[in-house]
Amino acid sequence: MVKRKSQVSIEYLLIFGFITFAVLIILGIAFTYSSSIRDNIRLTQVDSYANKILSSSESVFYSGEPSKATVSAYLPEAVESVNISENNILIELRTSSGLNKLAFESNVPISGNLSNVQGIKSIEIIANETSITISEK
Repeated sequence: MVKRKSQVSIEYLLIFGFITFAVLIILGIAFTYSSSIRDNIRLTQVDSYANKILSSSESVFYSGEPSKATVSAYLPEAVESVNISENNILIELRTSSGLNKLAFESNVPISGNLSNVQGIKSIEIIANETSITISEK
């Protein structure tokens, strides 16, 4: 009778251990995929942010000097910096794989300053005689 009780206990422990191991593997895979998906969403949001600014800048530039536009764009979390330099918008974004540096090239001369604070931003784009000035409202 003692052998039978110990056999049931060992079988119970083996089943419990196998189920625990399977659940841990599934959680690990889910965490990896969710991290990857989160990074892809952030990269897409940064791409949309920069492209909204650049397309509006080109439109305002080609309209001429008194032209002005205000754009609302969302900047996601984990953005380390946003710089405008030599007709490029340079954005540094922290992802699960490290720091990514993204450059978005403009077809028109641009200058200005943008902050890296997360959220919906109201960005003012003003045409000058020879360039575009970009600033936050």
